[in-house]
This record gives sequence, C-alpha cells and structure tokens, in this order.
Amino acid sequence: MSRTAVSKHLRVLAEAELVTGRKVGRETRYRLNPEPLQELKRWLSYYERYWDNKLYALKHYVETDETASTNEDSFGSLKVVE
Repeated sequence: MSRTAVSKHLRVLAEAELVTGRKVGRETRYRLNPEPLQELKRWLSYYERYWDNKLYALKHYVETDETASTNEDSFGSLKVVE
C-alpha cells in the first residue's frame, strides 16, 4: 500500500472521528477513538438479538412442521407410529 493511500485512509478515518491525529515533528501520529465503534456495537447488538430470536423461531417452526409431516400419510391423515 502506498504512502499516499495510507494518508487518504487515515484522512477518511479522521473525518469519521475514528482516529485522532497529533503532529510530532514532521510526522502525524494517529490514535484510535473507540467510542464511535462502541456506539455502533450497541446499536448492532439490538439487531443481533432480534435476528437470533427470529431464526430460533423459524428453526422451531420448521422442526415442528417436519415432525408433523412425518406423522401424516399422503392424504393428510395421521399415521400410527409404533
């Protein structure tokens, strides 16, 4: 990766306030600002729980439906399972 590309990436990260820069002589030293990422993590965790619950409900529905259909013959009446 070229020095120019790194500089552009760091500029974008600084504009997004994900890093802060500090001049030390001719260099600029960057430091991670984790707060915006922590905020994003909290926001995403809501959706993670939401989709975990939805997928669990879907799994339960499919497994229940499979159990019911294995106990039915082709006319929809229940088979005797011994």
